[in-house]
Amino acid sequence: MAEKVKVLENCRVLDLSNELGFLCGKILGDLGADVIKIEKPGGDPSRNLGTYYKDRPDPERNLYWFSYNHNKRGITLDIETKSGADIFKQLVQTADIVIETFPPGFMEGLGLDYDTLSQINPGLIITSITPFGQTGPYKDYTGADLVLTAMSGFMSLVGDPDRPPVRVTLPQSYMWTGMHAATGTIMAYYHREITGEGQHVDVSAQASLLWACSIAPSFYDYNGEVPKRAGGFITGRSITGAKMRAVSPCKDGYVNYIIYGGPAGIRTNVRMTEWMDSKGMAPDHLKQKDWKKFNIAAVTQEEIDEIERSNDDFLLTTTKSEFFEKVLEKDMLGYPVATSEDTMKDEQLRSRDLWKTLAHEDLGEEIVYPSFFAKFSDIACNLWRRAPKIGEHNEEIYGELGYQVQDLLNMKRAKII
Repeated sequence: MAEKVKVLENCRVLDLSNELGFLCGKILGDLGADVIKIEKPGGDPSRNLGTYYKDRPDPERNLYWFSYNHNKRGITLDIETKSGADIFKQLVQTADIVIETFPPGFMEGLGLDYDTLSQINPGLIITSITPFGQTGPYKDYTGADLVLTAMSGFMSLVGDPDRPPVRVTLPQSYMWTGMHAATGTIMAYYHREITGEGQHVDVSAQASLLWACSIAPSFYDYNGEVPKRAGGFITGRSITGAKMRAVSPCKDGYVNYIIYGGPAGIRTNVRMTEWMDSKGMAPDHLKQKDWKKFNIAAVTQEEIDEIERSNDDFLLTTTKSEFFEKVLEKDMLGYPVATSEDTMKDEQLRSRDLWKTLAHEDLGEEIVYPSFFAKFSDIACNLWRRAPKIGEHNEEIYGELGYQVQDLLNMKRAKII
């Protein structure tokens, strides 16, 4: 079998980003790019976010940093100093891509904007990631995850209808933004490989989140109304206003089992009833129902409630794994609600070789990571190296520019690196 190709093997990326851009750089690194994470002297503030390995607070043991900055080398550099900006320009001469998340105009103020840097390196691609883009009335607004989730409309769809809207678990907006930024960057790089032309890629985090609520526009097209929060229920599928439970408790957690219509729903409803009957738990109203005539678009709330009461009683007698095994066996629609532990033990993910152990020499231990974001036939996408320690590759990378150890000591004393 031919060895897979690192499609970005000859691509160097200078990553100046904060949380908005971490995933973008990681994706490029997963595909083989030489990503150099540039931190301020003393380390990036994000090293103090979230949790730490074995709950010991230390910027070098930060799990958030480990998660989104592996497959990168790391240096320290203060580009806000004159000397630091000059050194950065030297690095730009060796680079293909720069990722930055500063406010619009910040890089220009340092003389490091696209127009200036493209004169040094005409093929350079700069990906600028900001909450609301480089232009427009909101361009100077700041925006953390809560703001982005709200301003994109995503948060209007999440939460119980009788309570305030809520954001989704971990900061998801940064992940959507990182994915879109990586897509735009790779497209610009592909264009550069064909034409030799660099580009300035402008990424709005707010706009990146539109895919997270992409069902809303189509909901309006089909139903003529703006979707509203429904908590743990699915709405808008029936003209009667009936709502269906999206998640139900089972013996050891929760499962996703929704009453569907259409051919797939009919198949699922019939086979679920048969399974319940084999356990002596299918009531007459389910066994006697003509599922082929079941119309989800016209079903009443009373009918849904009656079906769900019977289903819920049965689901409480089965475990998540038993439920999913039967779903696969009978070709039904349904899914277990997985915990982190469930995900780690998942047979499908294990068979795909998703998990990979990576040594952290300074910790004296190994940590398990997901090793790829996708599997390709001919393209290598993998976990190549752990996240860098603060300034770990200063000597190695600055040495490529001709700096000696004494130069680095002087720059460190001057707080340039």
